[in-house]
Order: sequence, then C-alpha cells, then structure tokens
Amino acid sequence: MSDRFDLTYIGEDGQQHKPYMVHRALMGSMERFFGILIEHYGGAFPVWLSPIQAMAIPIADRHLDYAREVVNKLKTEGLRAKLDDRSERMNAKIRDAQNQKIPYMLVIGDKEMESGQVALRLRSEENPGAMPLNDFLTIAKKDIADKV
Repeated sequence: MSDRFDLTYIGEDGQQHKPYMVHRALMGSMERFFGILIEHYGGAFPVWLSPIQAMAIPIADRHLDYAREVVNKLKTEGLRAKLDDRSERMNAKIRDAQNQKIPYMLVIGDKEMESGQVALRLRSEENPGAMPLNDFLTIAKKDIADKV
C-alpha cells in the first residue's frame, strides 16, 4: 500500500525510504458486519436474532415468583428471556424494554398469575392482551422459525 499512496519517510541516513505497512483485521470484519446489522435493523432485530427475545415484567413484587416460573419455562423452550425484577414502576419497565427494542414484553399481574397467563405487548406498541403461556410460546416459536 505504500506504493499505492506514494508514501515515503526520511530515514536516519537522510534519504527517502518507503515504509512497510502491515495490516491485520482479525476482528475488524466481524465488527463491521455487526455494525451493518445494527444499522440495517435500527437496533430492532428480528425475533430470531434478538439477544433478548422476551422480557417478563411483573407489576408488583408479589408477582415475582410466577414471573420467574415464566422465564424458566421460556428458557427451557429455547427462548432468550429475562426477568425485569427492578423495583421500578411497570410503565418504566415497559418503556425501558421498548427502548431496548425487545420484541416481546410479558406483563404479569394478579389476573395472569391466577390463570397461568401472560399479557403480551409487542415492541411496536401493539397489545394483543392476555393469553395462556403455551399460546405465547406457539406464537414466539413460529416467529422464530419463520425468521420474522
């Protein structure tokens, strides 16, 4: 490349020399690839590619145990799921999950806990509502298989 750019330097002997240029990009191409992916999707990765596919959001501390069960079930079924167990308000948790562009938010309150359901919200702000956990799993697995 030094020939291509007509690069020279003055050495200790006072003469012009062409530098040797060594270029290694062991990780550079991988980093550029991820940069392109992030830019292409605007951070809102499709479900199959999203690092966190579902976030369980309990409304109150009394819903934490059921929310943990939900997350464990999702992980057992192969989904990448997390529990937002912070002591923040539910609206703040939902807003944070939307800002993180997590595809599925599973809101868990008294009704959901009693009936073994989850209230599904999508990052697009759609709100399909409460459904049995197995129905949600069917939807999520289909979206993952279809590369949605």
